[in-house]
Amino acid sequence: MSTPDADGLLAEQLLRLTRRLHRIQKRQLEPIGITPAQARLLRTVAYYDKPPRMADLAQRLEVVPRAVTSLVDGLEASGSVRRAPDPTNRRVVRIELTDTGRATLRALREARRSAAEEVLAPLAAEQREVLGGLLSTLVDGGPERRC
Repeated sequence: MSTPDADGLLAEQLLRLTRRLHRIQKRQLEPIGITPAQARLLRTVAYYDKPPRMADLAQRLEVVPRAVTSLVDGLEASGSVRRAPDPTNRRVVRIELTDTGRATLRALREARRSAAEEVLAPLAAEQREVLGGLLSTLVDGGPERRC
């Protein structure tokens, strides 16, 4: 008789939970008019102290530069970001948040909070605290750290 693969089961549960959270969040992003990938790029632009270069964004997101170009095109068309020349090197383009982009970020935060509340609804406050601690340990304990 074989023993169940507890770690494999736990990994599968985490994947299912992640997919569920993504589905809920995607549903809540639709009224905002933004895709999950655009939302991630917008959050990444906001992460920087000064407007980042396209190459900075591609590196941070771990994608090819062409993918960033497509996302920036979409966000620029919606008025959330704008391309601006670098003041010290005219060949470099930086990506700036606009007022519309900042408003979109606020809406995104609310959508994420709402999605988390929906997923965490079955848990009591102390269970949420324990889960938060466990997730922090898992996120911070690995060899690879990402935003």
